[in-house]
Amino acid sequence: MGTTQLESVPEPKYWHLKTVLSEALDSDFSVGEILPNERDLAARFGVARATLRQALEQLELEGRLQRRRGVGTTVAPPRTAVPVATAQHDWPGAPGDDWQTADATTAVPPTAVAGLFGTAGGEEMHVVRRIRVTHGQAVAAELLYVPAGSVPELSAIDVPSGPARGRAVLRELRRLGLEGQDRAVELGSARADDAKELDRLPGAPVLVVTTRFHADGRTLAVSVATYRADTCRLTFGDSGDLEISHTAQQRQAS
Repeated sequence: MGTTQLESVPEPKYWHLKTVLSEALDSDFSVGEILPNERDLAARFGVARATLRQALEQLELEGRLQRRRGVGTTVAPPRTAVPVATAQHDWPGAPGDDWQTADATTAVPPTAVAGLFGTAGGEEMHVVRRIRVTHGQAVAAELLYVPAGSVPELSAIDVPSGPARGRAVLRELRRLGLEGQDRAVELGSARADDAKELDRLPGAPVLVVTTRFHADGRTLAVSVATYRADTCRLTFGDSGDLEISHTAQQRQAS
């Protein structure tokens, strides 16, 4: 890696250094290679170690670097492309679904989720927890909320909780006619249980994909899926519009 002049640039030093380091990762290093230690890097670029540390932390957040205890800072592999299904007639658990059912229980959903069903909240729902594994790595955790009214035949199932109960909920959903779904993606922070599943620290940046499944003019189920923002790149098909929301206005782009 070469050196660069940082004093004359208008942007923060660490941000410019991050850009220079990112270019060097592409040209001078291979995946898995260990970077020189912070002291040597700081001297090479003529910056304080605090500035270098900020740049390295940003690159780690963006998934370009991985810090491994006892090893050092290594170049991360490319982000995993994770397709987000756009087929409008597939329930969770349909053939080709690479999610693993981990648990199921009943609980009162968060107020925001209850609002997606058009209710004030306070009513317990089935909650199915699933994990998405790609190339042997857990890349996403999902909570699927299903009101009892959406799966009325489920009461005949004796299993009260656990993965078997979750699979039963998914089976009952697939018996219903699905008219469509809508989806929103936003940046969030990992909650404690999601962080544990995804091998991240609580508060780490994540991508939250919220999907509503609907038929007969009502929402039958809501999925809240949390993806690792440092290793995943979500890919979408071409069916449907991209909705860009702002605080006071909305606009749509095909």
